[in-house]
Amino acid sequence: MAKSEADFSYHLWRYDGQPGELIPLLQSAQEHFGYIPRRAIKYISETTKIPESTIYGVITFYSQFRLQPMGRHLVRLCCGTACHVAGAPLLLQTIQDELGIEEGGTTADGVFTLSKVACLGCCSLSPAMMIDGDTHGKLTPASVRKILRRIRRETLKQAGGEPAA
Repeated sequence: MAKSEADFSYHLWRYDGQPGELIPLLQSAQEHFGYIPRRAIKYISETTKIPESTIYGVITFYSQFRLQPMGRHLVRLCCGTACHVAGAPLLLQTIQDELGIEEGGTTADGVFTLSKVACLGCCSLSPAMMIDGDTHGKLTPASVRKILRRIRRETLKQAGGEPAA
């Protein structure tokens, strides 16, 4: 993340109306905030005179941009060939059901964000997922639910909140 609000403002201050500068401005906003909030879109629009609808179009076109904050834990499910054959589609459905989100979404409690990836590079562990830096392999729907529930419980306990039932 950027070190200060001034870093984000600096990129806008340097904007000189050249085509192709919108993406770097959006990247700067996301680096600063961790996602691109509504207020940043409005600010960019006012500064650049690019309509908000155009900015939203660019944000939603490129998968690198997020319109909501990331969860405390990033769940990356491998959907490469080995994992797909070993059951990744069922695991994806299991994760979505357990967390109540779609791919790319973040849980309402802010604990998890779900992402599908092309390969985690651990085919011998298929099907596999990575949560933050921890790799989990040879997964089943039951083991995935157990892992997610344990992490949610631990995260909410650390935050002083109560785990969801």
